[in-house]
Amino acid sequence: MRLNRSRGATALALVALLGGVGGCGLPRSGPNKAEIYKGSVLKEGDAFIVTVNSRVTRATAVMAAFGFSQGFQNAGVLPSDLIAPGDILALTIFENVKDDPLLGNSGQRVSALSELQVDGQGYIFVPYAGKIKAAGQTVDGLRQIVTKKLDTQTPDPQVQIARAAGDGSTVTMSGAVGGQGVYPIERSTRTLSAMLAKAGGVSIEPDIAIVRVTRGSHTGKVWLRDLYANPALDIALRPGDIVTVEPDNRFFVALGATGGQSRVPFENQTLSALEAIALVGGLNSATADPTGVFVLRNEPAAIANAVLGRKDLQGAQRMVYVLDLTQPTGLFEARDFLIRDGDTIYVTEAPYVQWQKTLSVITGTASTASSLSSTASGG
Repeated sequence: MRLNRSRGATALALVALLGGVGGCGLPRSGPNKAEIYKGSVLKEGDAFIVTVNSRVTRATAVMAAFGFSQGFQNAGVLPSDLIAPGDILALTIFENVKDDPLLGNSGQRVSALSELQVDGQGYIFVPYAGKIKAAGQTVDGLRQIVTKKLDTQTPDPQVQIARAAGDGSTVTMSGAVGGQGVYPIERSTRTLSAMLAKAGGVSIEPDIAIVRVTRGSHTGKVWLRDLYANPALDIALRPGDIVTVEPDNRFFVALGATGGQSRVPFENQTLSALEAIALVGGLNSATADPTGVFVLRNEPAAIANAVLGRKDLQGAQRMVYVLDLTQPTGLFEARDFLIRDGDTIYVTEAPYVQWQKTLSVITGTASTASSLSSTASGG
């Protein structure tokens, strides 16, 4: 009888201990599913909790749109020989006289004027022709102007002009390019892709490279992959353009029972929930609950209304998207659901994990108590 009472007392003590331990705050990676659902607007919380399906995936599949405005796209390619301030010109003048030429010494029928730089106002000076506006002219147009001015002073002059692009018609290449610097716009580098090649290409992974072009007060940007895939994005350059190659700075945060908890940069233009989970090492097989994968996001009102089938929501809304990977289509939904910049992916712990922790504490406490009791009895 005494043995039965002792066993009953022990059982009651264990139950009491279990309740006490369960009530105290055992360590865990974050809230459980029930606690997250308590934050739903249906339970007077401030977040909409939505189970992901194909309709939700379509409504939320909105990515940041990159591209160039019509102002960039409608700017035609510069003529290859259009002269600009800073260009260097070389003039060769042939005179149709044997003696006493206008420009050269006696008996010298060919005169060379090398390295004439177009000044900041666009002018050059040619002896006996005077100050001539060269900027904005083609090489052939300037040749005709010089010929006409000299024709009144020497019979039937023949003029040749060669142009070397100078520092007036240039583009600045910066950021993650092979060679940063100031490059002249030449016949072979009049478009964005050609100038990128001239600067040594990009020095980061092409999948995360963004090309930004600043022209005056206007800026446009495209993905590098899109630039090469779509010829319409290969815009013509203009003097003074600043081309910057920069890495994608989008990120998501992974928390809870995942292989790693961290702030994770995007590795592609688009990133699915399944890919994002893989980036952090997948679910923790020892602790994760595959029915409790949550994506937390502040959703614009337009998308929130579309997801919830409403029209009355105003301003950004807190949304919690739920992925259940154990469902027949769960992995497909996770594969198709897109992660966006600033999202938080949270994976809850499986319910049994807390019981394991509780039992571990209980057995540890019981062992300690037994050891203390033995010590006391021995004393």
